[in-house]
Amino acid sequence: MCGIVGYVGKKEASPVLINGLSKLEYRGYDSAGVAIIENNKLKISKCKGRLANLEAKLQQEPIHGAVGIGHTRWATHGEPSDLNSHPHSNEDETISVVHNGIIENYLHLREWLTSKGYKFMSETDTEVIPHLVDYYYQGNLEDAVMKAISKMDGSYALGVVSTHEPGKLVAVRKDSPLIVGVGKDEFFIASDIPAILNYTRDVYLLNDKEFVVITQDGIKLLTEEGDIINKDIFHVTWNADAAEKGGYEHFMIKEIHEQPKAIRDTMTSRIALEKPITLDKISLTKEQLENIDKVYIVACGTAYHAGVVGKYAIEQLARIPVEVDIASEFRYRNPIINEKTLMIVVSQSGETADTLAALREAKKHGARVIAVTNVVGSSASREAHDVLYTWAGPEIAVASTKAYTTQLIAMYIMALYFAEQKGTLSSERIEEIKKEMLQLPEKAEETLKHKDVLQRFASKTYMHKDMFFLGRGVDYAVAMEGSLKLKEISYIHSEAYAAGELKHGTIALIENGTVVIALATQDNLFEKMVSNIKEVKTRGANVLAFAFEGNNDIEKTVDSALYIPKTETVLAPVLSVIPLQLLAYYMAVQKGCDVDKPRNLAKSVTVE
Repeated sequence: MCGIVGYVGKKEASPVLINGLSKLEYRGYDSAGVAIIENNKLKISKCKGRLANLEAKLQQEPIHGAVGIGHTRWATHGEPSDLNSHPHSNEDETISVVHNGIIENYLHLREWLTSKGYKFMSETDTEVIPHLVDYYYQGNLEDAVMKAISKMDGSYALGVVSTHEPGKLVAVRKDSPLIVGVGKDEFFIASDIPAILNYTRDVYLLNDKEFVVITQDGIKLLTEEGDIINKDIFHVTWNADAAEKGGYEHFMIKEIHEQPKAIRDTMTSRIALEKPITLDKISLTKEQLENIDKVYIVACGTAYHAGVVGKYAIEQLARIPVEVDIASEFRYRNPIINEKTLMIVVSQSGETADTLAALREAKKHGARVIAVTNVVGSSASREAHDVLYTWAGPEIAVASTKAYTTQLIAMYIMALYFAEQKGTLSSERIEEIKKEMLQLPEKAEETLKHKDVLQRFASKTYMHKDMFFLGRGVDYAVAMEGSLKLKEISYIHSEAYAAGELKHGTIALIENGTVVIALATQDNLFEKMVSNIKEVKTRGANVLAFAFEGNNDIEKTVDSALYIPKTETVLAPVLSVIPLQLLAYYMAVQKGCDVDKPRNLAKSVTVE
């Protein structure tokens, strides 16, 4: 959430900053701004709304200079406005700051700085930072920034420039992502790699409390004590094109169609017939697994729904008790964690604040932590004991699609690995499931061919204000994800229910014409699910059902049916979620919504 870009080089900074910020629009924002040092003076341009507004403003009132910082803001403290937009500066505009995160003690700092004669213009927590840096500035910008952050509680990624030292940019991170790009005679900071891929693929990945000091002469990486850090450059292997639309109307529909490849890539080298399952460098022996008395899967949003599927898979295949928890609730309920606990944290970005907090809580109590993430070098990947990457590639649309399906694959890989180590499944049964997993990319391609049917259904139902998703067993987990997708991008109110719960209150909401999406892919629950569908049909619901090919009898009960290729029931979520993603997408398109950047949402939630 929010985006930072910074530049020091020989080019005009303004177009570099705007280009970088445009690659971070997916993170969600409501205002944008830049601060550039022009002829040893700080020039700031910022405004509420889309980046295009800022770009137009800069065309009318250009700023020239080769050192600058830029920001897209998602409001936390203070409403979206020109005044609250970043960058923020001190009173005489000699120091300017961009900031992602939240300064938790900003009110105390604001009161203290006010007592020292400082005046505040905005409602933001960020504005205390340039004043703090100003207070501590005594001729060395990095020293002043170091002293300032020693007084700050909370999360932050900061970029700081000053007219006192016009050729310098200082940056630091804590609990909020920040990378440093190294080009030829030019250097960058950014919240995420796509912002700088047009200029370089060589980056430094900053850890918490690490500083970078950038000048025309080069880069210094420093600890919070000021000691030099020697760090290897990380070379980005995917192209800038991977973060572009590639001819599709939206990133979301492109990423939905990229799922077969992402599924295949995530299984590569990990799943092979007649070979042991590998978890990259993760090693959990039979003895270690026998010593685990509980597995926690902790995540937020879509990743949480992947965790619910993971619970079914691990319990069914490996017979280990699993508890799935929402990360924002987990650490506040005093959970029972010890050295016999295994925690699996799931986060597309690896920077989700609540998930990272749960990870740290688990480590503090002696638990072993495995991170499932899509971002190499992310905080989760560095802080967990082990990491299993989902090779989905960059996901730009705010609503997650291919990251979710690859998270499911990661869950199945772990479940099978645990089962293999513990001996809870025969080798023949494991081979059967592996064979089905390896066929999932091809079956996902087949499932994508149903998009015309879903587009037609969406065109007839997109004006409905309420919809319901029903499922039993693992289908209920998929129903939750389908409902979330619809809410996220179409703004249609929808709810997911375990179908067996209908009679316990929910059925009172069903009336003539109510749209119900029903999932019926679980063989052992198929007849019960059909009975539940009949209950809503009797009360006038318009039902679209999803079932495996061959279960055509469901057509006798529903208004419309869509069939997905037959697979193992535990693996069904990988395929059944695809038409739900498409349905949400076409609903949003029909309504004219901003599919890739839905209102009020951000791709990476890096604050509580």
